[in-house]
Amino acid sequence: MSREPAESVPPLSALTTLRLGGPAARLVAIDSDDALVDAVRAADERDEPLLLLAGGSNVVVADAGFDGTVARVATRGVEGFRMADGRIRLDVAAGEDWDALVAACVADGLAGIEALSGIPGSVGATPIQNVGAYGQEVADVLVAVRALDRATGALHDLEVEECLFDYRSSVFKRDPGRWVVLGVSLALEPTGVSEPIRYAELAARLGVEIGGRAPVGEVRDAVLALRRGKGMVLDPADPDTVSAGSFFTNPILRARDFDAFAERAAEQLGADVRPPAWPVQARAVKTSAAWFIERAGFHRGYGDPDGIAISSKHTLALTNRGGGTTTALVALAREIAAGVHDAFGVDLVPEPVFVGHSW
Repeated sequence: MSREPAESVPPLSALTTLRLGGPAARLVAIDSDDALVDAVRAADERDEPLLLLAGGSNVVVADAGFDGTVARVATRGVEGFRMADGRIRLDVAAGEDWDALVAACVADGLAGIEALSGIPGSVGATPIQNVGAYGQEVADVLVAVRALDRATGALHDLEVEECLFDYRSSVFKRDPGRWVVLGVSLALEPTGVSEPIRYAELAARLGVEIGGRAPVGEVRDAVLALRRGKGMVLDPADPDTVSAGSFFTNPILRARDFDAFAERAAEQLGADVRPPAWPVQARAVKTSAAWFIERAGFHRGYGDPDGIAISSKHTLALTNRGGGTTTALVALAREIAAGVHDAFGVDLVPEPVFVGHSW
C-alpha cells in the first residue's frame, strides 16, 4: 500500500469515466485484501472520510473533490474450481476489471455473464448495483460475496440470499458505507452456449427467438455492437462514452400506479400511447426511464454541447463534452427528473453514487 502526498494527488476526474471531480486530500493505492482491510479500519479508527474507488464508472464526484482519503482498489486475482454440479466457480478479486473478466470467461466457453459484456468498472462494484443488462444480472450467477463489515470490523462470506438482491440494488447499496466488497464468487456453465436469451433487442440481433441460445462469443459480439451503438462502451474517440452509463434506473412501479401514469401519458400524448412495461414482481412492473425522459421533452443532445449534455445516442446517459462540471451535471439531472415528474408524476432515481453532492 502506498500513499501519495496531497500535493501530488491528481484530480479525481482523472480516475472517473465522467472525467469530473476535484482532488482528494490523500490517495492510497491498494493491491491486496489485507491492505484494503487495514486502510478501511485505520480510516474508521481516525473517523476520517474514506472513498473506495476502482473503475470510477458509477460515481459522480463534486467539483470541490473529497476531503479525505481515496483508496484506489487495484487488487488482482482469479481462481477457478469445478463444482460438484459441473459448474465452474470463479473467485475474483474486487479490483479486477469486469469486462476483461467477461472476455476471458467467453474465451473459455463459460456461460452466464456474456450479456454483461462491455460494462465498465471493477468486479467489486457489480454486486453493489446488482449490475445487469440485456436480460442478465450478476445475481443470476453469484455464489457469494466476501466483504468487510465496517459496523463490526468483521469479515463475512455472504451467500447470495444474504445479499438481498433486487433490481439494481442489494444489501450493500441499501446500507451505503457499511460494506467493503473484497471479492466475489461466480458459478458459470462450461457449455460454450449462452443462457436463454431474454431480451428482445438482443434476440433480434442474434436472429434467435426469445428463450433461444447462441454461442457465448456471438452473444458477446452482439452485446458489444448494441452497446457501442448507444455510446455505452468506453472509447476515447467517442465523446458519448464520457459518462457514468445509464444515469437513471428504470422505475419499478406498483401495477395500479403504473396504470395511473399510463392514463396520464395517454391524456397528454394520445389515447394510443402507452409506456412500455415488463412484469418484475407480483403486482409490480418495470417501465422505461428513457421513454418518460424523451416524452417530457428531453431529446438526445439536450444541454450544453461543450459541457454537460444528454448523449447523442442514448437518452439515459449524461455526458461530459469536455468543458463540463459536476455542478452542471447535477443541475441537468435535476432538471430532467423535475420535468418527468411534472409531466407524468414519475420519480426518477439516479443510478451513480454521489460524492460531495446530495440528490
